[in-house]
Amino acid sequence: MKSPFKNIVSKAIYWKGEQESGAQGREQWSSPVEFLLSCIAMSVGLGNVWRFPFVALDNGGGAFLIPYILVLLFIGKPLYYMELCLGQFSSYGSVKVWAISPAFRGVGYGQAIATWAVVTYYVSLMGLTVYYFFASFTSELPWSVCGKWSSITCVDSNTTANELAAKLGVNATSLTSAAEEYFSKEVLQKDPMGLANGLDVPEWRLTLCLLFSWVILFVVLAKGVQSSGKAAYFTALFPYVVLFIMLIRGATLKGALNGVLFFITPRWEKLLEPGVWYAAVDQSFFSLSVGFGSIVMFSSYNSFRHNVYRDAAIISVTDTLTSLLAGFTTFAILGHLADLLGVEVKDVVKGGGTSLAFVSYPDVLSRFQYVPQLFAVLFFLMLFTLGVGSASALTGCIITIICDDFPNFKKWIVTLVVCIAGFLLGLFYVTPQGQFVLELINYYGGGFIIFILVVCEIAAVQWVYGFNNFCRDIEFMLGRKTGLYWKFCWAFLIPVLLSVIFIYSQVTAKPLTAGTYVFPSNITAVGICLAVLACSMVPIFFFVEVMHRRNDVSSLWQAIVKSFKPTAEWCPKDPLIRQEYRQFTDVNKPALEGIDNPIPPVDSTISMASLHNGTHPTFTQYNTSV
Repeated sequence: MKSPFKNIVSKAIYWKGEQESGAQGREQWSSPVEFLLSCIAMSVGLGNVWRFPFVALDNGGGAFLIPYILVLLFIGKPLYYMELCLGQFSSYGSVKVWAISPAFRGVGYGQAIATWAVVTYYVSLMGLTVYYFFASFTSELPWSVCGKWSSITCVDSNTTANELAAKLGVNATSLTSAAEEYFSKEVLQKDPMGLANGLDVPEWRLTLCLLFSWVILFVVLAKGVQSSGKAAYFTALFPYVVLFIMLIRGATLKGALNGVLFFITPRWEKLLEPGVWYAAVDQSFFSLSVGFGSIVMFSSYNSFRHNVYRDAAIISVTDTLTSLLAGFTTFAILGHLADLLGVEVKDVVKGGGTSLAFVSYPDVLSRFQYVPQLFAVLFFLMLFTLGVGSASALTGCIITIICDDFPNFKKWIVTLVVCIAGFLLGLFYVTPQGQFVLELINYYGGGFIIFILVVCEIAAVQWVYGFNNFCRDIEFMLGRKTGLYWKFCWAFLIPVLLSVIFIYSQVTAKPLTAGTYVFPSNITAVGICLAVLACSMVPIFFFVEVMHRRNDVSSLWQAIVKSFKPTAEWCPKDPLIRQEYRQFTDVNKPALEGIDNPIPPVDSTISMASLHNGTHPTFTQYNTSV
């Protein structure tokens, strides 16, 4: 009988040998836990805390959870798992991974443009959290009182809207809170004319906060996944500590129940509106970060046998539960604010995005009876931490693309150059017109173009490379058959639904606005050019790949066909595993079919485990746990 201890030792030697072999050409995570926490920190970001509650509210309240969970199960989770598998199998970032079908290499570059556009404004939002964090260290929170920057209709934290409205003889809805005026007039110094007068010089305090944010990102990313993985222990876990503190505190406040009921009360008629389903997909993409290349990048640093199937399930569920936790926390606190002001909950909801993080929440915090400064410090530190987790993943994606193409470049130098470039571009967002630039870039740079690129991505993998081949690769990598659920989602449901949603969004599109400001056509044209630039990467690099192969074949048609076929680089990077993979794919076996794909295991005599224990295990005997 085989000794259990000997079996454990041989598996440990196999794991260690695989790590050492893979590490010769590419760094790897120090532990599987760091990878998992980094993925959670990437997916659980600002979008969960300040975007999800209001998207749900605007699209049916509690009823929105139905399309959101369905989208998560049939679009978000399958895409997440597919991108994890792509990166881990190839050990490449989001551009070189297209060795699977070089004709689609432009998808990777298009995603890189979208990712870079998003990360430049994302870090500027982190700069705002830094500003508020340091402003919280005062004896009196500066947004709790109406300062010299305020108007006559400003309501401070010691006054209710009804009291001031009666005193001024105006309607309470025409008043603005001190927190709102502080944000727009003192912090942003927002230009009410929008982009009509061009761009002014950056605000110096926000510029320093932006610089601080990029310095922190450089420190986190300088040593690659070795440093970012360690940071993930804090960036992934600390936000939950603060969220639970805020939830417990919010639940004890008067009026909290009214806020929660306002959030979860379903409006079932909304489920019949296509826009609600579009919002569910959009929120899922924004939250999980699928389609941006960062998931492929993270998994490319995994050991080849790492169990990403389990990780995809953990991350997708964690992301959904975090969104719900943030929703309950947010509306418990807003319910208390409505009770203090003597108005309905709907009247204190100023909108999602930055207005929640820098107006509604600070307004509530300033009205806390005990140590409001402490809660303010914790809240803005949490937001900054969430930002670091997501921004480091997006920035790391760009760094990985450069280092994959130029392996002789030192990673810390590439990181430094990327961070400097990001800081310089971020200066546009800290001007008085910065929030209008942010809205423009967010919509055109990180919005609907991701739908186009993801449809191209899944079509390339599942239709061109073939879902049978892709399922075979997963079987070899994880020792796991791919079921009907995954095949149906990948090969049919996702590309069809995303195409329909994209067409719907364009047919029903309205002029881009930011509050009451409507973007003029010449400014909108700038955003459209950015979107066209990202999408044009697909045909441009298709042409490049075809021309690259033209001299190797006798006709243009053969060059086109060859550009769609995987190259020799689409294989495991470890030499021993690569030899096993070649044997695995060369064996004559029936096409994958059925839910469980019942195929007899293929023997392999190259396994490192077999070299240490003297046996010849089948592939299905590999240890796929972590």
